[in-house]
Amino acid sequence: MNSRVYTQTARAVAAEQTATRIVDSMLVRFGALPYDQIRLEDVASDAGVTVQTVLRRFASKAGLMRAMVERELTRISTARHASTATEPADVIAELVTHYETYGSLILKVYDEARLVEGLAPAVAAGRAHHLSWCRQTFVGHLDSNADEVTRERRLAQVTAACDATTWRILRLDAALDQDQTRLAVVEMVTPLLTAPRR
Repeated sequence: MNSRVYTQTARAVAAEQTATRIVDSMLVRFGALPYDQIRLEDVASDAGVTVQTVLRRFASKAGLMRAMVERELTRISTARHASTATEPADVIAELVTHYETYGSLILKVYDEARLVEGLAPAVAAGRAHHLSWCRQTFVGHLDSNADEVTRERRLAQVTAACDATTWRILRLDAALDQDQTRLAVVEMVTPLLTAPRR
């Protein structure tokens, strides 16, 4: 590798590392503050860069927020698909653990997306991913004797039971511990997978 190529590669790596620090700083700030109270000056300071560097890379605070959300949604999707569990109770146990890491962030992004220009498509994609994941994960466990309308209704109920909002109600609002939260979701979902046709 000649010196020019090496220099270009080193600059590209440094630029990516800087971008990662900036996005990491935005993630920390967003975890602690409402979006409209986050200042780019503070994000830049946390990342050890200037505001101009942030703007040069992300164009605006909204652009930085979109980059952060897209990165985190990719991580969330990757974590969900890394599971090897197949039995519903095991899947739910992993899901509750997953929400221990990502649940509050997911809900905060959904709640504040209206404040961020251009974030709605990423939020819609996140919701669509949850619906698709629930379908792929649970459809094979639904009562095969149920008619299509019943199966779709039960799948919708399972999806609601596995939503981050349900996790928040159980874990945060009702103050259940993680194990009781897992058991509560299992108790909600299991009858929907085994209930006889009406």
